[in-house]
Amino acid sequence: MTSFIDQQTPIGMPKAQGLYDPANEHDACGVGFLCNIKGKKSHDIVLRGVDILCNLTHRGAVGADPLDGDGAGLMIQTPDAYYRAVVDFNLPAAGDYATGLVFLPKDDKARAACEEAFNTAVNDIGLRVIGWRDVPTDNSGIGRDAKSVEPCTRQIFVARQDTDRRVFDLKLYVARKRAENNVRDNKLNAGEYFYVNSLHSKTVLYKGMLLSEQLPTYFPELSDERVVSAIAFVHQRYSTNTFPTWDLAQPFRFCAHNGEINTLRGNINRMRAREGMLSHDDLGDLIEDLKPVVIEGASDTACFDNAFELEYQLQGTSKEHYLKEIKDVINKSTFTYVRQPQMLGLGHAILTGKALIGNEPFAVILADDLCID
Repeated sequence: MTSFIDQQTPIGMPKAQGLYDPANEHDACGVGFLCNIKGKKSHDIVLRGVDILCNLTHRGAVGADPLDGDGAGLMIQTPDAYYRAVVDFNLPAAGDYATGLVFLPKDDKARAACEEAFNTAVNDIGLRVIGWRDVPTDNSGIGRDAKSVEPCTRQIFVARQDTDRRVFDLKLYVARKRAENNVRDNKLNAGEYFYVNSLHSKTVLYKGMLLSEQLPTYFPELSDERVVSAIAFVHQRYSTNTFPTWDLAQPFRFCAHNGEINTLRGNINRMRAREGMLSHDDLGDLIEDLKPVVIEGASDTACFDNAFELEYQLQGTSKEHYLKEIKDVINKSTFTYVRQPQMLGLGHAILTGKALIGNEPFAVILADDLCID
């Protein structure tokens, strides 16, 4: 008898064949954000964030099935009161727990194996998994291709325990990376469906292989008035010559990007060549769990997000510094054409090296729990 796993549609990009090579793919998208400058949380910010996303529909790609989109997403601050009302377990004080939506295989056995790998990674680092929650979703309005590779979406809650607040999110980062490596290295069945959208103490991310207007219907809880935030950070994906997937929808954990980073292979090689230099006083040998920093086969923006997350978590580098670093390098670059820059350098101070960018004008937005840049 054929198992459900055998019937699941392979996800991700096709293998290199003929004139096609996935390494040559690029994308261009639409990004937007808004915030209450006084930090006051409201459901109105969430609704207006969704409105911005829907106004970016023209920036997103549509498949042969007009209900298939390349991806859309929304980042907001953690709606603590709402989650307390819908989970069947007690949560610690706000800030003393983390949460995030996780994509998982639909097969029960494969899903349980991925969850166990995640639970083990979290508990082994001194944190505690409080519980999991089924996230309400409605796929009645999404396209055929999106449904064929649709993951199961669940939400994990992690307690800080006795961990210093200063390193809580750092430990969450290590736990997530360890779980990803365990699922990948052990070749768990349908492990390619395992993807942690985010795992943070103050923000949460809703996204998927959706059109912008499908996001609030696919995640109906976004319409609940108890879902409040002072920030809303949105992205509508347009993948030129790229195969859309659920995990490559944006925003990523910290950033969203509109444009193309054409020297992606050079970026990955430079980052990988310097991984041996990584060290951190609080992590010690746990630093090995962060490798590889950049996941092979990810999009240009996903790789950028991986690099920024490393610097942000290990050095506490501010978003303002990171964006200034990009701007300074662009201003010092040599342009050989009026519209096309020759090579733009993007410094990653954590590794004292340079990753290079060669692309048309682009926009980058970075966000954490307090502000958006």
